[in-house]
Amino acid sequence: MFDAHGFPEPTLVSVNGVQLEVFEAGRENTKPIVLCHGWPEHAFTWRHQMPALAAAGYHVIVPNQRGYGGSSRPAEVTDYDITHLTDDLAALLDHFGYDDATFVGHDWGANVVWHLALLHPDRVNGVINLALPYQERGPMPWIEMMEQIFGPDFYFVHFNRQPGVADAVLDQHAAQFLGNLFRTNVPLAPPEPGMAMINLAQADTAPGDALMSDRELEVFVSAFESSGFTGSINWYRNLDRNWHLLADVEPIIEHPALMIYGERDPIPRPENLAAVVPNVQEASLDCGHWIQQERPEETTRLMLDWLEQRQVPA
Repeated sequence: MFDAHGFPEPTLVSVNGVQLEVFEAGRENTKPIVLCHGWPEHAFTWRHQMPALAAAGYHVIVPNQRGYGGSSRPAEVTDYDITHLTDDLAALLDHFGYDDATFVGHDWGANVVWHLALLHPDRVNGVINLALPYQERGPMPWIEMMEQIFGPDFYFVHFNRQPGVADAVLDQHAAQFLGNLFRTNVPLAPPEPGMAMINLAQADTAPGDALMSDRELEVFVSAFESSGFTGSINWYRNLDRNWHLLADVEPIIEHPALMIYGERDPIPRPENLAAVVPNVQEASLDCGHWIQQERPEETTRLMLDWLEQRQVPA
Protein backbone atom coordinates (compact mmCIF):
# COMPACT_ATOMS: atom_id res chain seq x y z
CA MET A 1 0.00 0.00 0.00
CA PHE A 2 2.81 2.44 0.89
CA ASP A 3 6.00 3.28 -0.99
CA ALA A 4 9.46 3.77 0.52
CA HIS A 5 8.31 7.12 1.89
CA GLY A 6 5.24 5.52 3.51
CA PHE A 7 3.06 7.15 0.87
CA PRO A 8 0.44 5.60 -1.45
CA GLU A 9 -0.14 6.12 -5.15
CA PRO A 10 -2.71 8.84 -5.99
CA THR A 11 -5.96 8.78 -7.90
CA LEU A 12 -7.67 11.67 -9.69
CA VAL A 13 -11.11 12.52 -8.35
CA SER A 14 -13.58 14.83 -10.13
CA VAL A 15 -15.27 17.21 -7.69
CA ASN A 16 -16.78 20.69 -7.88
CA GLY A 17 -15.69 21.28 -11.47
CA VAL A 18 -12.02 20.34 -10.91
CA GLN A 19 -9.91 17.22 -10.52
CA LEU A 20 -8.11 16.64 -7.25
CA GLU A 21 -5.12 14.35 -6.87
CA VAL A 22 -6.05 12.27 -3.83
CA PHE A 23 -3.94 9.93 -1.72
CA GLU A 24 -5.65 7.37 0.53
CA ALA A 25 -4.87 4.90 3.28
CA GLY A 26 -7.20 2.58 5.12
CA ARG A 27 -9.79 2.39 2.33
CA GLU A 28 -11.38 -0.58 4.09
CA ASN A 29 -12.14 1.58 7.14
CA THR A 30 -15.34 3.55 7.63
CA LYS A 31 -14.28 6.55 9.75
CA PRO A 32 -13.15 9.30 7.34
CA ILE A 33 -10.45 11.80 8.19
CA VAL A 34 -9.34 14.38 5.62
CA LEU A 35 -5.86 15.93 5.88
CA CYS A 36 -5.32 19.33 4.25
CA HIS A 37 -1.82 20.67 3.50
CA GLY A 38 -0.56 24.24 3.67
CA TRP A 39 1.60 26.50 1.49
CA PRO A 40 3.87 25.83 -0.27
CA GLU A 41 3.32 22.16 0.41
CA HIS A 42 1.82 18.96 -0.89
CA ALA A 43 -0.21 16.02 0.39
CA PHE A 44 3.17 14.40 1.09
CA THR A 45 3.44 16.62 4.16
CA TRP A 46 1.17 14.08 5.94
CA ARG A 47 3.33 11.04 5.09
CA HIS A 48 4.15 10.38 8.75
CA GLN A 49 0.54 10.47 9.96
CA MET A 50 -1.23 8.46 7.25
CA PRO A 51 -0.14 4.91 8.20
CA ALA A 52 -0.84 5.43 11.91
CA LEU A 53 -4.29 6.89 11.30
CA ALA A 54 -5.15 4.02 8.95
CA ALA A 55 -3.95 1.50 11.53
CA ALA A 56 -6.22 3.18 14.10
CA GLY A 57 -9.26 2.49 11.90
CA TYR A 58 -9.56 5.64 9.82
CA HIS A 59 -10.12 6.04 6.10
CA VAL A 60 -7.42 8.64 5.50
CA ILE A 61 -8.10 10.98 2.59
CA VAL A 62 -5.35 13.42 1.62
CA PRO A 63 -5.95 15.69 -1.38
CA ASN A 64 -3.58 17.93 -3.18
CA GLN A 65 -5.92 20.90 -3.15
CA ARG A 66 -6.63 22.95 -6.25
CA GLY A 67 -3.50 24.63 -7.56
CA TYR A 68 -1.17 21.97 -6.17
CA GLY A 69 0.56 18.86 -7.45
CA GLY A 70 -1.42 16.94 -10.05
CA SER A 71 -4.71 18.66 -9.18
CA SER A 72 -6.44 21.18 -11.45
CA ARG A 73 -5.06 24.69 -11.70
CA PRO A 74 -7.89 26.97 -12.87
CA ALA A 75 -6.81 30.13 -14.65
CA GLU A 76 -9.19 32.55 -12.88
CA VAL A 77 -7.85 33.99 -9.63
CA THR A 78 -11.33 34.01 -8.08
CA ASP A 79 -11.55 30.24 -8.57
CA TYR A 80 -9.32 29.99 -5.48
CA ASP A 81 -11.56 31.86 -3.05
CA ILE A 82 -12.70 30.32 0.23
CA THR A 83 -16.04 29.26 -1.27
CA HIS A 84 -14.34 27.17 -3.96
CA LEU A 85 -11.77 25.71 -1.56
CA THR A 86 -14.35 24.62 1.02
CA ASP A 87 -16.78 23.41 -1.63
CA ASP A 88 -14.01 21.14 -2.94
CA LEU A 89 -13.75 19.42 0.43
CA ALA A 90 -17.51 19.05 0.82
CA ALA A 91 -17.68 17.55 -2.68
CA LEU A 92 -14.84 15.20 -1.79
CA LEU A 93 -17.04 13.75 0.97
CA ASP A 94 -19.86 13.33 -1.56
CA HIS A 95 -17.50 11.42 -3.84
CA PHE A 96 -16.65 8.94 -1.10
CA GLY A 97 -20.23 8.74 0.18
CA TYR A 98 -19.66 10.29 3.60
CA ASP A 99 -22.04 12.68 5.36
CA ASP A 100 -19.27 14.18 7.47
CA ALA A 101 -15.66 13.69 8.51
CA THR A 102 -12.94 14.88 10.83
CA PHE A 103 -10.87 17.50 9.02
CA VAL A 104 -7.23 18.24 9.75
CA GLY A 105 -5.33 21.23 8.42
CA HIS A 106 -1.89 22.77 8.62
CA ASP A 107 -1.06 26.40 7.77
CA TRP A 108 -3.30 27.45 4.82
CA GLY A 109 -5.00 24.07 5.09
CA ALA A 110 -5.98 24.99 8.64
CA ASN A 111 -7.51 28.22 7.36
CA VAL A 112 -9.60 26.26 4.87
CA VAL A 113 -10.69 23.77 7.54
CA TRP A 114 -11.72 26.51 9.98
CA HIS A 115 -13.88 28.05 7.28
CA LEU A 116 -15.25 24.71 6.15
CA ALA A 117 -16.64 24.41 9.69
CA LEU A 118 -18.33 27.79 9.19
CA LEU A 119 -19.59 27.35 5.63
CA HIS A 120 -20.43 23.61 5.72
CA PRO A 121 -20.93 22.91 9.43
CA ASP A 122 -22.91 19.70 8.89
CA ARG A 123 -20.02 18.12 6.95
CA VAL A 124 -17.57 18.49 9.83
CA ASN A 125 -17.66 16.33 12.98
CA GLY A 126 -14.38 17.61 14.39
CA VAL A 127 -11.40 19.80 13.60
CA ILE A 128 -7.68 19.30 14.19
CA ASN A 129 -5.58 22.24 13.08
CA LEU A 130 -1.86 22.91 13.22
CA ALA A 131 0.09 26.18 13.24
CA LEU A 132 -2.68 28.56 12.21
CA PRO A 133 -5.37 29.33 14.79
CA TYR A 134 -8.77 30.52 13.70
CA GLN A 135 -8.52 34.07 12.39
CA GLU A 136 -11.48 36.28 13.22
CA ARG A 137 -12.74 38.35 10.31
CA GLY A 138 -12.06 41.73 11.91
CA PRO A 139 -13.15 45.22 10.80
CA MET A 140 -10.80 45.59 7.82
CA PRO A 141 -9.99 43.34 4.82
CA TRP A 142 -6.94 41.24 5.61
CA ILE A 143 -4.57 42.49 2.91
CA GLU A 144 -5.45 46.12 3.63
CA MET A 145 -4.73 45.49 7.31
CA MET A 146 -1.39 43.78 6.61
CA GLU A 147 -0.35 46.56 4.26
CA GLN A 148 -0.96 49.12 6.99
CA ILE A 149 0.98 47.09 9.57
CA PHE A 150 3.82 45.54 7.56
CA GLY A 151 4.03 47.73 4.46
CA PRO A 152 3.88 46.99 0.72
CA ASP A 153 6.81 44.55 0.66
CA PHE A 154 5.28 42.08 3.12
CA TYR A 155 4.86 38.92 1.03
CA PHE A 156 1.08 38.63 1.53
CA VAL A 157 0.73 42.19 0.25
CA HIS A 158 3.33 41.78 -2.49
CA PHE A 159 1.54 38.69 -3.85
CA ASN A 160 -1.61 40.81 -4.23
CA ARG A 161 -0.23 44.17 -5.35
CA GLN A 162 2.34 42.83 -7.85
CA PRO A 163 0.74 39.74 -9.37
CA GLY A 164 3.07 37.47 -11.26
CA VAL A 165 6.33 38.87 -9.90
CA ALA A 166 6.86 36.44 -7.02
CA ASP A 167 5.42 33.60 -9.08
CA ALA A 168 8.13 33.99 -11.70
CA VAL A 169 10.96 34.15 -9.15
CA LEU A 170 9.74 31.10 -7.24
CA ASP A 171 9.17 29.15 -10.45
CA GLN A 172 12.74 29.89 -11.53
CA HIS A 173 14.25 28.91 -8.17
CA ALA A 174 11.88 26.22 -6.88
CA ALA A 175 14.55 23.91 -5.46
CA GLN A 176 16.51 26.71 -3.82
CA PHE A 177 13.37 28.30 -2.38
CA LEU A 178 11.91 25.12 -0.92
CA GLY A 179 15.25 23.95 0.42
CA ASN A 180 15.72 27.29 2.18
CA LEU A 181 12.16 27.42 3.47
CA PHE A 182 11.82 23.91 4.92
CA ARG A 183 14.19 24.37 7.84
CA THR A 184 14.17 23.52 11.54
CA ASN A 185 15.87 25.08 14.57
CA VAL A 186 15.52 28.53 13.07
CA PRO A 187 15.91 31.38 15.61
CA LEU A 188 12.50 32.64 16.66
CA ALA A 189 11.76 35.97 15.02
CA PRO A 190 8.69 38.02 14.16
CA PRO A 191 7.23 37.73 10.65
CA GLU A 192 9.67 38.98 8.02
CA PRO A 193 8.58 42.53 7.12
CA GLY A 194 9.96 42.39 3.60
CA MET A 195 9.63 40.11 0.61
CA ALA A 196 10.68 37.06 2.60
CA MET A 197 9.72 34.45 0.04
CA ILE A 198 11.54 36.11 -2.84
CA ASN A 199 14.56 36.61 -0.60
CA LEU A 200 14.59 32.92 0.32
CA ALA A 201 14.37 31.92 -3.32
CA GLN A 202 17.45 33.97 -4.14
CA ALA A 203 19.54 33.25 -1.04
CA ASP A 204 22.48 30.84 -1.24
CA THR A 205 21.87 29.58 2.30
CA ALA A 206 19.28 29.83 5.06
CA PRO A 207 19.51 29.50 8.85
CA GLY A 208 18.66 26.31 10.66
CA ASP A 209 18.80 22.66 9.66
CA ALA A 210 17.17 20.83 6.77
CA LEU A 211 13.67 19.64 7.65
CA MET A 212 13.83 16.54 5.46
CA SER A 213 16.14 14.40 3.39
CA ASP A 214 17.08 15.40 -0.15
CA ARG A 215 14.95 12.55 -1.43
CA GLU A 216 11.91 13.77 0.47
CA LEU A 217 12.50 17.38 -0.56
CA GLU A 218 12.55 16.25 -4.19
CA VAL A 219 8.87 15.28 -3.91
CA PHE A 220 7.98 18.93 -3.21
CA VAL A 221 10.45 20.33 -5.73
CA SER A 222 9.26 18.05 -8.51
CA ALA A 223 5.64 18.91 -7.83
CA PHE A 224 6.20 22.67 -7.96
CA GLU A 225 8.51 22.48 -10.97
CA SER A 226 5.59 20.80 -12.73
CA SER A 227 2.72 22.92 -11.45
CA GLY A 228 4.40 26.27 -10.88
CA PHE A 229 3.49 28.46 -7.90
CA THR A 230 0.74 30.66 -9.35
CA GLY A 231 -2.21 28.44 -8.43
CA SER A 232 -1.09 28.17 -4.82
CA ILE A 233 -0.29 31.89 -4.54
CA ASN A 234 -3.77 32.66 -5.87
CA TRP A 235 -5.08 31.51 -2.48
CA TYR A 236 -3.43 34.65 -1.03
CA ARG A 237 -4.90 36.79 -3.79
CA ASN A 238 -8.39 36.01 -2.52
CA LEU A 239 -7.93 37.07 1.08
CA ASP A 240 -9.77 40.36 0.73
CA ARG A 241 -12.42 38.70 -1.44
CA ASN A 242 -12.83 36.08 1.31
CA TRP A 243 -13.27 38.86 3.87
CA HIS A 244 -16.25 40.14 1.88
CA LEU A 245 -17.68 36.66 1.26
CA LEU A 246 -17.69 35.95 5.01
CA ALA A 247 -19.49 39.15 5.97
CA ASP A 248 -22.76 37.47 6.92
CA VAL A 249 -21.38 34.18 8.24
CA GLU A 250 -21.78 33.35 11.94
CA PRO A 251 -18.16 33.62 13.19
CA ILE A 252 -18.24 31.17 16.13
CA ILE A 253 -16.99 27.61 15.50
CA GLU A 254 -18.89 25.21 17.79
CA HIS A 255 -17.27 21.96 16.61
CA PRO A 256 -14.94 20.03 18.91
CA ALA A 257 -11.43 21.09 17.95
CA LEU A 258 -7.79 20.42 18.70
CA MET A 259 -5.33 23.22 18.01
CA ILE A 260 -1.62 22.29 17.92
CA TYR A 261 1.03 25.02 18.04
CA GLY A 262 4.75 24.97 17.42
CA GLU A 263 6.38 26.76 20.33
CA ARG A 264 8.98 28.30 18.00
CA ASP A 265 6.54 29.11 15.20
CA PRO A 266 6.50 32.89 14.50
CA ILE A 267 2.73 32.77 13.96
CA PRO A 268 1.35 34.42 17.13
CA ARG A 269 -0.76 32.38 19.52
CA PRO A 270 -4.14 34.01 20.32
CA GLU A 271 -4.86 35.15 23.84
CA ASN A 272 -8.27 33.47 23.97
CA LEU A 273 -9.02 31.07 21.13
CA ALA A 274 -11.85 29.56 23.19
CA ALA A 275 -13.81 32.79 22.83
CA VAL A 276 -14.42 31.96 19.16
CA VAL A 277 -13.85 28.17 19.25
CA PRO A 278 -15.48 27.30 22.59
CA ASN A 279 -14.94 23.53 22.34
CA VAL A 280 -11.23 23.70 21.60
CA GLN A 281 -8.35 21.90 23.29
CA GLU A 282 -4.92 23.43 22.80
CA ALA A 283 -1.52 21.75 22.78
CA SER A 284 1.98 22.76 21.78
CA LEU A 285 5.16 21.00 20.71
CA ASP A 286 8.78 22.11 20.83
CA CYS A 287 9.20 22.88 17.15
CA GLY A 288 8.77 25.52 14.51
CA HIS A 289 6.14 25.92 11.80
CA TRP A 290 6.35 22.52 10.06
CA ILE A 291 4.81 20.75 13.04
CA GLN A 292 3.74 17.36 11.65
CA GLN A 293 7.06 16.96 9.85
CA GLU A 294 9.31 18.30 12.63
CA ARG A 295 7.64 16.28 15.39
CA PRO A 296 5.83 13.49 13.51
CA GLU A 297 5.45 10.97 16.33
CA GLU A 298 4.33 13.55 18.89
CA THR A 299 1.89 15.12 16.43
CA THR A 300 0.38 11.76 15.53
CA ARG A 301 0.02 10.84 19.20
CA LEU A 302 -1.77 14.11 20.01
CA MET A 303 -4.15 13.50 17.11
CA LEU A 304 -4.87 9.88 18.01
CA ASP A 305 -5.37 10.63 21.71
CA TRP A 306 -7.84 13.41 20.92
CA LEU A 307 -9.70 11.24 18.41
CA GLU A 308 -9.88 8.38 20.91
CA GLN A 309 -11.26 10.70 23.60
CA ARG A 310 -13.99 11.76 21.20
CA GLN A 311 -14.70 8.16 20.15
CA VAL A 312 -15.70 9.10 16.59
CA PRO A 313 -18.24 6.45 15.50
CA ALA A 314 -17.56 4.08 12.61
